Amino acid sequence: MARPFRWILSLCLAALLLGVSTSEAAAPRLREPVWRNDYAKATAEAERRGRMLLIYFCDDCGQQACSRFKADVLDDAQVRRKLKDYVCVQLPVDAKIRVDGKPVTLLEHPAFQEMLGQPGIAIVDFRHDDPKLRGAVVSMFPITDRLQYTPEQMAIILDLPPGTLTQRTLIYAVRIHPDHPASVTTGLLNSDLLEEASEHAQYQADLGVQGHQYWESRFQRIISRLPGGGTAREVCAESWPGENLVEAAIECVRCWRLSDGHWSAVSAPNRFFGYDMKRGRNGVWYATGIFGLR
Repeated sequence: MARPFRWILSLCLAALLLGVSTSEAAAPRLREPVWRNDYAKATAEAERRGRMLLIYFCDDCGQQACSRFKADVLDDAQVRRKLKDYVCVQLPVDAKIRVDGKPVTLLEHPAFQEMLGQPGIAIVDFRHDDPKLRGAVVSMFPITDRLQYTPEQMAIILDLPPGTLTQRTLIYAVRIHPDHPASVTTGLLNSDLLEEASEHAQYQADLGVQGHQYWESRFQRIISRLPGGGTAREVCAESWPGENLVEAAIECVRCWRLSDGHWSAVSAPNRFFGYDMKRGRNGVWYATGIFGLR
């Protein structure tokens, strides 16, 4: 499956040629978050300063949902404190850039496909040097009839650990569960477990079948990679066909909650954790969580 989430750096140069806007807000050293309105300049600033770039796509054409989201969520005191660590830019949903000499609506670009063409939040990683993350879109949270976000959920989005789009989205879905599962709050994110979770999620997606295939052999490899030794557990789930990324992540966590065995692993205070999910050709997302225990 194609992974079109990492075209931001070329998009920045394209946007400089066209110009999404001509003005920029005041200097970013203020205590309050500064909302810029020039995509190219904001991207260049985030890269220069090594910051995460937060893009708020807003529909200004009479859409009350955008006004409510800004007032109730982005202007919340807890959220504003966290936004100070980001370079923030607000753009209309029809903001355009130039790609191969042609104007393209930014939300229609493949890099933003999980925004579904809707208003909402996208985050681009310029903080981390990992080549899988640097310049990649690592969060997309569209605002739809089914997807709304509270200030508490927005704070969780802004505190997500380093990871790819799919990894961070699944971790978000675990963290917002009302039972507050401990695997993502007391455990440490482990790069080896992220890799193992990603590979197995992709295997299920390629096969089109959920399961713990080859767990016996994978288990031995996984425990050999755990710092200080120990043992490991795994959970798997699948979404309904056709669900978008955020909906699918929430559905997979809901499925884990319905299984005592799976939930005991997700909710336990494990030493290490790794989560990821991949979409199969059948339109189903396959999720995997792997945990390291003493």
